[in-house]
Amino acid sequence: MNARQPFTAIPRAPGLRRALEALAAGRITVSGLVEQALDAAESAQRALHAFAAIDGEGALRAARESERRYAEGRPRPLEGLAIGVKDLIDTQGIETNYGSAAWRGHVPGADADVVAALRAQGAIVVGKTATHEFAWGVTTSSDTFGDTLNPLDRTRMPGGSSGGAAAAIAYGAVAAGLGTDTGGSVRIPAALCGVVGFKPSHGALSTRGVFPLAPSLDHPGLLGETVDDVVILAGALGIAMPPHGARLAARVAVLRNFSPVPSSAGVGAAFDAAVATLRERFGCEALDGTGLFDGVFEAFANIVLTEGGAEHFRRSDANLIAAHYGRETIDRLERARAMTLGGYALAQQARRGFTARLHRAMSAADFLLLPTCPCTAPRLREETISIGNWSGTTREALMSGTAPFNVAGFPAISIPIAAAENGLPAALQIVAKPGRDGALLQVALQMEHLLRAGTHAPAAR
Repeated sequence: MNARQPFTAIPRAPGLRRALEALAAGRITVSGLVEQALDAAESAQRALHAFAAIDGEGALRAARESERRYAEGRPRPLEGLAIGVKDLIDTQGIETNYGSAAWRGHVPGADADVVAALRAQGAIVVGKTATHEFAWGVTTSSDTFGDTLNPLDRTRMPGGSSGGAAAAIAYGAVAAGLGTDTGGSVRIPAALCGVVGFKPSHGALSTRGVFPLAPSLDHPGLLGETVDDVVILAGALGIAMPPHGARLAARVAVLRNFSPVPSSAGVGAAFDAAVATLRERFGCEALDGTGLFDGVFEAFANIVLTEGGAEHFRRSDANLIAAHYGRETIDRLERARAMTLGGYALAQQARRGFTARLHRAMSAADFLLLPTCPCTAPRLREETISIGNWSGTTREALMSGTAPFNVAGFPAISIPIAAAENGLPAALQIVAKPGRDGALLQVALQMEHLLRAGTHAPAAR
C-alpha cells in the first residue's frame, strides 16, 4: 500500500445520526458497532499512530450497558456511539499521558467535564487519540510515540495538536471525537485531513480535566467527518442550534487575503470557487482586512509562552522536565523563562486592540469566511515553508488564520472544500461572534450542503 492509498478494507465508521437510527431500529448492535470501531482504531494506530491508547475492555463493557438500555426502551441521546478523546483530556480508567513520556502510565481517577457529559448521555470512548506533547505544537510529531501521519498522504503531517483525532476520523475509525484548540489545534488538523473541526466561543465548554496549555486561550473542541456529526456532540454538550424554523441572520463577509501569510495558489483557487458557490445564497461581501491581524500572532505567541511556562513550572520540577520532556517543549520552556510581566502585559494590550478591531470589522456581518490554513498539509517534519514571497515557520503558516480567533474568543469552524494541491484538501473557516455558536453550526450545515452540491467536498456517508 503506497503513501497516497492509506485506507484499508476495514468498514468505515457510520455517521453519528445514521448510527443512532440503525441502533434504534435494531439493524445493528452496539457491541457490533464498538467492535468495528476498536478494530479500526487498532488499524489506525498501526498505520498512522492515530491513537495513544485503546480501551477495548472498557468500551465493550459500556456497549453491553447500552444494549441493556436499548432492550429496556430507555436509550440516552448518544446511546452506543463510539468516539475518540484527545490524549490531553482526562478519561477515568484510561491511560492519559498528554502526549508526553513524563506522564507515561498516568490513569486519571475522574473524567474531564466534557467527557463526563458525553458518557452520561451514552457515548462510548473507544480510545485516546494522539496529541502533540502537551498540545504545544501543530504537527502531532513525537520522538517518543511516533509521528502521527496524514491518512490522505502518509508522507505528510496531519496538523495538530489534535492530529490523532483528525487522522482517526479521516481514516474511518470513528465518526467524531473531542479535541482541544488553543491556536487552531482542532481546525488545523481538520483542514489538513479533510474533516470538520469546531472551536466554540471561549468559555462555552468546561476545561476542567483538560491539561492546560494557555488557559486564557484554551478551548475544548469537536471534530467530525461532517458538520452533522459535530452538531450531535455539540448538542449533547449544551450548544444547541436555533429552533427549527427560526430565521437565521446570515450577512457574510469574506476575508480573502490577510497579512502576513498569503494563501498558496491552490488554496486560493479552492477558496474562491467555494465562495462563488456560496455567493448566490449568502451574498458574501469582501472585507478589507488591511491591518486587521497586525501584531496578533506575536501577541498570541507571547501569551502562550507566558501562560504555558507558568503551568509547566508549577507542575514539574527541573529534573522531570530535563529527563522526560521532549526537546521541542524544553526549548519553548527556555524561551518562556525569558518572558517578563511587562511583555505579557503588552501582549494582552495587543489582544484587546485586536479584539476591538475584529468586532468593528464584523459590525455589519454575522459571519466571516476565510481560508482555514494558507496551504495544504506540509511534509512530515517540515519546519519551514515558503508560500509566494513569504517564508517562515510551518507553525506560523498553519496558525496564521486560526490563532486570531483564540485570542479574541470567537467561535469558528473549519469545513473541507475542493482539492487544492496534490489531491489534498483545502478548507473554509467560518467565524461568528461570541455566543453565536448554535447559529454558526446552523450556517455551517447550510454551507456544507451547498458546497457538496457544487462537488467541493465528499458526499455524506
